[in-house]
Amino acid sequence: MRKAYLILLSILTLFLSCQKEEKNLYTLGIFQVNEAPTMNAVRKGFIQALEDEGLYDGKNIRLVIRNARGNIPEVQRIAQEFVTAKVDMIVAFSTPCLQAALHASHEIPIIFSSVANPYLAGAGSSAEDHLSNVSGVSSRGPIKQSLNFLKEVLPEAKRIGTLWTPSEINSEYYLDLSREGASELGMEIIAVPIANSSEVLLSTQVLINKKIDAIYQISDNTINASFEAVGKVAEENAVPLFGGFPQHTRLGASAAMGWDFFDMGYQAGQIAIKVKNGENPADIPFQYMNNVKLHLNLIAAKKQGVIFSEEIVKRADEILDIEENNSSSSDVR
Repeated sequence: MRKAYLILLSILTLFLSCQKEEKNLYTLGIFQVNEAPTMNAVRKGFIQALEDEGLYDGKNIRLVIRNARGNIPEVQRIAQEFVTAKVDMIVAFSTPCLQAALHASHEIPIIFSSVANPYLAGAGSSAEDHLSNVSGVSSRGPIKQSLNFLKEVLPEAKRIGTLWTPSEINSEYYLDLSREGASELGMEIIAVPIANSSEVLLSTQVLINKKIDAIYQISDNTINASFEAVGKVAEENAVPLFGGFPQHTRLGASAAMGWDFFDMGYQAGQIAIKVKNGENPADIPFQYMNNVKLHLNLIAAKKQGVIFSEEIVKRADEILDIEENNSSSSDVR
């Protein structure tokens, strides 16, 4: 009986010791606004950076991961949850998450990624002049470069369609950049607003009816989560579709230029490691991506009436040539 008691006591002591140890682990509260491919890629890249530094969840750090599923009030609730739980760092993926984190705390270090314009979100006025508890990686896309590419492929294109989400300041920001860039190239942006992801399919059809020459879909959280609907409508109507980030070619775009969001998350993870090791976020300038990727989907291009020159094909970082009725890629590089 005494032996059984001692075994039970040992188990209880070990359990309480593990609980105490876990509570004492450096805790990162990580949240994303929805299930968009960009968000998931950023999160994976961020965690990979931590693990490459020997930091593992439950071993020497604690990760509290939350997803708002596109619900903005939930974004705000999660940010407050992190503050109440007294996490050591808040990691915000997307503009809404950064805004919520900034509102929730002025003391806890905040690291952001996949944020188009951190200044509009209230994080500071320049890469060096920013709030003392904030640093991160901006996702501002190469809008003008993408539109130049579209013009190179479709020199006769004049009316370029896009969807946008008025409730997202990053979406409005990208729309403004697109209009500016298109105007310089003698093109016009035809924009249709949406309120939520359920409107993407119908709104894309509305866009097609406006007699556009092509779609250049700007990247925002709501549309990224439902981009396949845009690709479906573009294919059905044989309208060229160009994406705002490389993964769009896997969802129906014939071509897309932009950043590797896994790399973006990894870069943010490296900043988080510096802060965990004692570096002040105030001393870490905001960072930007600079390695533009070009992805092509030749099957989607064929359906949309797009022909890429041999020179463009040679420039591509990845080419998808997926045989119909076959889920495997016959040419991915």
